[in-house]
Amino acid sequence: MAKLPRVVIVGFPNVGKSTLFNRILGRRLALVHADPGMTRDSVPAPCELGGRRFILVDTGGLFGVAEEPLSDKVRAKALAEAAAADLVLFVLDGMRDIAPAEEDLYLRIKRSGRPLILVVNKFDSPSKEESMTADYYRLGEERIHFISAEHKLNLGALEEAIVEALPAGAPAPAGGEPLRIAIVGRTNVGKSSLVNRLAGDERLIVSEIPGTTRDSTDTLLVRDGKPFCLVDTAGIRRMAAAADGREKAGVVRAKASIRRADVVCLVLDAREFPTRQDARIAQLALESGRPLVMALNKWDLVDKSAVRPEAVRERVFRKLGFVAYAPLLFVSAKTGQRVTKILDAAEEVFEGGKIRVETSKLNAFLARVTEAQAPRLKSGARAKLRYITQKGILPPTFVLFLGSRGPLAPAYEKFLLEALRREFGFIGTPLKLVVRTS
Repeated sequence: MAKLPRVVIVGFPNVGKSTLFNRILGRRLALVHADPGMTRDSVPAPCELGGRRFILVDTGGLFGVAEEPLSDKVRAKALAEAAAADLVLFVLDGMRDIAPAEEDLYLRIKRSGRPLILVVNKFDSPSKEESMTADYYRLGEERIHFISAEHKLNLGALEEAIVEALPAGAPAPAGGEPLRIAIVGRTNVGKSSLVNRLAGDERLIVSEIPGTTRDSTDTLLVRDGKPFCLVDTAGIRRMAAAADGREKAGVVRAKASIRRADVVCLVLDAREFPTRQDARIAQLALESGRPLVMALNKWDLVDKSAVRPEAVRERVFRKLGFVAYAPLLFVSAKTGQRVTKILDAAEEVFEGGKIRVETSKLNAFLARVTEAQAPRLKSGARAKLRYITQKGILPPTFVLFLGSRGPLAPAYEKFLLEALRREFGFIGTPLKLVVRTS
């Protein structure tokens, strides 16, 4: 697959990199927070300006705040992105003087030979630009872009400069739209490690510190000619347990990522499962209507002589029986054991969620089922089922018409959905039944 040029936004924490990223992209993808250090991993996204396509990359602050335990890793990741960039947007804060470390960093990137555009953010008025520009021109740039990303001031000129500075155009990637897989789970179950293993490199920052990932981060990859987008999300835990506002914002974004995904992959920890929080996250996946895959990670740490996979599977679905339709994979991000099965299973469950069944086949099925087990109303009276049809997909949704008043017994609804799943092969996807009286 031909690679698109990469435009990487770098700078100190809290200079407005993520706000600028969102403005250029035209949508809110990167989390923005008043506290410095919100972005840790790089956040790439396809972007188009002036008919040119490229990958726009938001990065973590190159120098972390004192309370940031991962500042060295964040800085190393951002510098690696800058070193691999086709164009660097170096962002300074127009509300303060240039720090000596910022000047050193600018010169370091400049000496690397990478094309660079100097951006001074938070300039909200022309009068401020006239009185405060001298300090920035001493860096030696002939052209500096004074902007306000928040107020959309002078963004048009910056976008034109980006288009002019891009290398020769490359064809758009083949293979159609990628399958979006949201990698979700509790903190520290190995979500980022799984994404790194699938991507084949250290795309994401991994640490034993719970809550390392704060934003939802897209990783694009191609396998056997098929594009995938892995969305690594912040560990989902109760809001009361979140350490600060940045972590809470990450949890909110993770929940939103579930709703926007094509497929959800719930990651469990083989040393501790399934927990109450695992069940809460599985419920979120069920309510989203998205197809689901479950990956039991860290399987390499399990004593295989003492643990049978069948017993583990039974234990998982004893507590998570409401998502028993999802395939369960035993994987290890550390060794790579069966991790590519996640992509295979994601494709399979996505196709399962798109199955459409002809109305004639559905009603032939309904006749057989009602003959085998008489339908009942919630009151206990016998129900008469007149007709069933499929209304939609993702999730497959069916409308059932009753010839009698009163709701159908919940147990019979569950029986009917399970029978539908077995009959027509709805693998890995929730099913929805709408019951109407005629």
